[in-house]
Amino acid sequence: MELVGSTLASTCAHPRSASATLLPAISAMTSSYKNRFPHYALPPCLGLPWRPDAYYKTASITPTLAPYSRSYQGLTPSKMLPFVSNRTALFTRYTPDDWYRSSLANCKESETSRHSAERLRVDTSWMIHDKDQQTRKTQAESTKNLGERINDIEFWKSEIRHELDEMIGETNALTDMKKRLERALAETEGPLQVAQECLLHREKRMGIDLVHDDVEKELLTEVDIIRSCQERMQRHLDNSIAQLASNRAAQHELEKDLADKQTAHRIDDKCHHLRNTSDGISYYRGVERVDATISVPDSWAKFTDDNILRSQSERAASAKLRGDIENLLVVTANEMWNQFNRVNVAFTNRIAETADAKNKIQTHLAKTLQEIFQTEMSIETIRKAIRDKVPPLKVAHTRLDERTRRPNVELCRDSAQIRLVHEVHEIDDTIQSLQQRLRDAEDTLQMLVHAKSTLEHDLAVKANSLFIDQEKCMGMRKTFPNALRLVGYV
Repeated sequence: MELVGSTLASTCAHPRSASATLLPAISAMTSSYKNRFPHYALPPCLGLPWRPDAYYKTASITPTLAPYSRSYQGLTPSKMLPFVSNRTALFTRYTPDDWYRSSLANCKESETSRHSAERLRVDTSWMIHDKDQQTRKTQAESTKNLGERINDIEFWKSEIRHELDEMIGETNALTDMKKRLERALAETEGPLQVAQECLLHREKRMGIDLVHDDVEKELLTEVDIIRSCQERMQRHLDNSIAQLASNRAAQHELEKDLADKQTAHRIDDKCHHLRNTSDGISYYRGVERVDATISVPDSWAKFTDDNILRSQSERAASAKLRGDIENLLVVTANEMWNQFNRVNVAFTNRIAETADAKNKIQTHLAKTLQEIFQTEMSIETIRKAIRDKVPPLKVAHTRLDERTRRPNVELCRDSAQIRLVHEVHEIDDTIQSLQQRLRDAEDTLQMLVHAKSTLEHDLAVKANSLFIDQEKCMGMRKTFPNALRLVGYV
């Protein structure tokens, strides 16, 4: 009988002998293994197979009760060992424990499904009841909010009516303060020109220093304040002619706002009295969407409040215009002087910050140069370490190559062979790690060189900014009109 790798071979009464005569020829292994470099770990398929007899050549030998030996050739067929049947082990699928566990799992699954369905029914009942209460509560809150909204509209309507009753045409001519106001307006041109020239000079800053810093913010604020003062002065000069038109414009805005609020009051009152049984209720597609362009309660109240404040301001201006001009001259002079001082303080702080940044850049530049030198030395060290790993790798390769020439059964995958293979892999991994570290070091060097270039450029930028702020801008801001000239006395 010929055994061709069947699983029945492992059930023989007597195991195979480790006789050397049944081992396969190794000449083919020798020729295939020679001059081969095992670059990676041996895959599992190249090891011993899961069936012991698959590694050996198929032999036409009849197993008997006698042990395997050189004298087995003379045995008769009557002495052959019968095979043991394995049909039960081969075709059995489940055990009684599997059957019991399956039944128990089905029962548990059914019980779980019933409990889930019961919980769903209970939760659905509670949800319907809860949503019904929530709907009634939401509608009641909406009705309450509509009532509050109607009260707010009534309040603002009364305020607008009161202001409309108080709003009358008042006009007063401006004659005494006109020349003082004109002289003060002319004196504001000098500080405005200085601030604008400072902004133009600071536009010549380079790179990252072209920043919207506190100095630029204060300069822009100074320009805005001076222009605001000029506009207020000019507005007061023209106010004697335009006061009546301003009063009429404010009155028109109040009347328009009052008409809008009356319409809104009528609509909200109708909505407030709507009920679930009212006529005319229906679906309207898209009405629940929020329009981002409409007003909000704050802007709505602020709009009416601004109209009332504008009307009050216009009324007060008609009666106190000359006093306002005197007040305006004092206020504008203080605003311009305070802003002039704030700009100077911002310039001083910015100059100090720039000088400090320049010193820090110089320090970092020196450290970067030192680090570049050390990184270059590290790169050379890594390259030397890689070169040092070449001889051990060659020795391991040579040993493996020489061991492939062992004859016959001596070509054994013993512990020395396994260790040599591991040694090759370890040296390869070490070389790859060192090469990766070399690439990282070279990338770091490039980064340091780039940082060095950036620091050198930033140093030049800081020097340029320091010259503009300290020499040009602060040199122009040494003079400023005095308080008497700003209020128009000189």
